[in-house]
Amino acid sequence: MLTKIERRRGIALGLTSLVGIALFVGIAAFALLSWDAGQAQNRLLTAYNWRILQFTLWQATLSTLLSITFALPVALALGRRPAFPGRIWIVRLMALPMGLPVLIGALGLIGIWGRQGVVNSLLLNLGVEQPVSIYGLSGILIAHVFFNMPLAARLLLAALERLPAEYWLLSSSLGMKPFSVFRFVEWPAARRVIPGIAGLIFMLCATSFTLVLVLGGGPAATTLEVAIYQSLRFDFDPSRAIALSLLQIGITAVILAAISRFPAPDDTDSSLGRTNRRFDGRNWKAKLWDVAAILLATVFLILPLTSILLAGAKADLWKLLMSSAFHRAAWTSFAIALSAGLLAVATSLAIISARRALADIRHPGRPAKILSSALAATASLVLLVPPVVLGTGWFLALRPFGDVARFAPVLVAIINMLMALPFVIRILAPAIETHRRRTSRLSASLGLSGLPQLLRIDLPVLAKPLLTALSFAMALSLGDLGAVALFGSGELTTLPWLVYSQLSSYRTNDADGLALLLGAICLGLTMLGTAGQRRAGHG
Repeated sequence: MLTKIERRRGIALGLTSLVGIALFVGIAAFALLSWDAGQAQNRLLTAYNWRILQFTLWQATLSTLLSITFALPVALALGRRPAFPGRIWIVRLMALPMGLPVLIGALGLIGIWGRQGVVNSLLLNLGVEQPVSIYGLSGILIAHVFFNMPLAARLLLAALERLPAEYWLLSSSLGMKPFSVFRFVEWPAARRVIPGIAGLIFMLCATSFTLVLVLGGGPAATTLEVAIYQSLRFDFDPSRAIALSLLQIGITAVILAAISRFPAPDDTDSSLGRTNRRFDGRNWKAKLWDVAAILLATVFLILPLTSILLAGAKADLWKLLMSSAFHRAAWTSFAIALSAGLLAVATSLAIISARRALADIRHPGRPAKILSSALAATASLVLLVPPVVLGTGWFLALRPFGDVARFAPVLVAIINMLMALPFVIRILAPAIETHRRRTSRLSASLGLSGLPQLLRIDLPVLAKPLLTALSFAMALSLGDLGAVALFGSGELTTLPWLVYSQLSSYRTNDADGLALLLGAICLGLTMLGTAGQRRAGHG
């Protein structure tokens, strides 16, 4: 039980965070709707916008189908082979693309699937005249599968590993064939989570920005977010940007509504890596199929990562590290990332405290229930209004006040904070809830509350989850290109923007070297966060 003061303080903090986020998003939305809205409405479904909308939905659909289609046999194989050599490292490898900056992954894919890449060089040696194109729809699909297939495989594997061990023992005692095991045991478990996984991947692909910007290859392969960016950055056509933004918000709202109808998939560490004794798949055909699926998936993931390492190592890394451009970009990136990370952690703590305070009310009224629902939905606002749309709204809102670049660092930090918020809440909420259950009676018996409780009881235990959340939020911000894309200039250059600028100037050697440095920094932060979470939660 909380005291009245603690309850009021928690609700006040949560309400303040909610109002702040709502104002930031609301001002952007209002600017979009009020800036020549009549002309934007007339241009809502022009032939150009309709073509962009169709391509956005088509590539997202194909990417989702391919990601799940390739992920299912990999998850089944890993589930059947708990003793596969290096299995735990393969499962960890599948988490790497989620912590890798999208721009870095795109460069690695170009190194493997580009014109001079490993795959096309091999195909040309075999006499294939039309090599695989990394640009256009095919490149976008390859990139989306690279980032989303491992995510789908981990989520499917977690669903399989949550099945009771008795299922496998019973299927063996009944003498069930491999197809029967799949039909009656594996497929029902996978079928329950596939809709949620598909919705998540579809959302990620429909709102994809950096991959399409780098690999789209022209107007024929452009999504809504990239078209919004191009409308403001190159054409300066606010009406078209607003019309595209409204379409983007409408699509994401429909997708979020659809996703909410399905249970959210989970890949918590408590399931991944747990080994049930399996009795199926003992014949050589099943073993060969499983080994092939695991090895192909591993090679598909490792090759672009290896390409990043090798291409980056060829650059003059010391010269890049000592360059003034790198120093300015690194300082700007770290300042924005630290600000975004601290804001994300503080906002998450406020939201969690408010939800706990509201849950502590014995007979909550309608206002308390509405506030609780609003706090729970706060993290979804950034999904409803993507970073490029938020940037467009604030660009239009601040334009009458002069040079928008003056406000850009603050805007980018806040947008990056909103991007990290769902992940930070997911890290902190379970840790805080577990800690409160274990220590609430101890705090009450000692008469501790407020600052003494924070310093003596809370911080020693929650320091690691807080560090995990902060490092993960900083890694997301450091590797993000979407928020800074509209504002990037000589005055505001982050590390991803510096990499993209070098790539656009065809200075690929420097781009590869900078990509390796950026990837190492983000990977180090992600590993720091993962290590802290593992020690805190699972020893």
